[in-house]
Amino acid sequence: PSPCPPPGAEVRARCAQGACLVRCRRRLYDLSAFVRLHPGGEQLLRRRAGTDVSAALDGPPHRHSANARRWLEQYYVGELEPADEQVAAPAGMDPRCKTVDPDTDLVDWRKPLLWQVGHLGEKYDEWVHQPVDRPIRLFHSDFVEALSKTAWYVVFLVWTPVVLYLSWVSYTALAQGNTRLFSSFTTEYSIPVHKYYFPFIFLLGMFLWSLIEYLIHRFVFHMKPPASNYYLITLHFLLHGQHHKSPFDSSRLVFPPVPAALVIGFFYGLLRILLPEMLGLSVFVGGLCGYVIYDMMHYYLHYGSPRKGTYLYGLKAYHVKHHFEHQKAGFGISTRFWDYPFRTLIPEETFEKEE
Repeated sequence: PSPCPPPGAEVRARCAQGACLVRCRRRLYDLSAFVRLHPGGEQLLRRRAGTDVSAALDGPPHRHSANARRWLEQYYVGELEPADEQVAAPAGMDPRCKTVDPDTDLVDWRKPLLWQVGHLGEKYDEWVHQPVDRPIRLFHSDFVEALSKTAWYVVFLVWTPVVLYLSWVSYTALAQGNTRLFSSFTTEYSIPVHKYYFPFIFLLGMFLWSLIEYLIHRFVFHMKPPASNYYLITLHFLLHGQHHKSPFDSSRLVFPPVPAALVIGFFYGLLRILLPEMLGLSVFVGGLCGYVIYDMMHYYLHYGSPRKGTYLYGLKAYHVKHHFEHQKAGFGISTRFWDYPFRTLIPEETFEKEE
């Protein structure tokens, strides 16, 4: 259970120690653990301790959705008296002091969630898109549960050596001059693929990955499973629903290497069928590099603090909108590019300009 609202003296002491305590009207919230994860967190830190954030919730730099307001209630610590800002002594514990109430929520958070969500039926879609700030346990087995979690740097450490090695293999193979395009159809008009083409083929692979990333995110991760299908709901929660339910669970922001290897192997095999061996490998290694950048970018958009006005700051705000307000739009992670031709761009009017 959450602690009781702190007394006024404690509020002032915590502010003096650097805590980020903010108020909306008379309600007091402790955002110390979350503020740096918010796109405007650095600016809010400069307005910390007793600031009235009622305007910030609706005004610049952007409006907040109903989900964002529900999210704020997880950090509620008490109410202030309007005259002296002393914390009112409530008659009982405010239920909003708890991040999740196990007795009233649709699932039992004391047990693994994966096998419960399929029973939510038509309530699943609304439930999964109401974010909470707490870690998720999926499996009963501690071993399987550990395999389902991944620190961000594991992706970099596992796949970067693979990218470097396969890049060297591809380049040296192309340098031998034996790779030709369309050679399986004709030898007279086949096109030689020189080693100097490797950087462009590599970039082509990265570009193709950005499209694959968009398509998977939109049509697989954001499919709406039939309310009557327990297994599809469970699969959706395993693939992506868990991330939308708990978007700041740091151990579930990147793809675990074991299942990632299966997906990566599938795309490698597909390219081997469609293209000459070394040409396919060159495209593949560019795509693999794109995947590593995507996963690192995704983690940063959740836990990084980009400087205001930069490209990454805008991308972080864009991704936060995707999580809290526009779950059916804004599918680009490392770039918004594909949201334009597919018409899934989050409307600009939802981002208010700062004064």
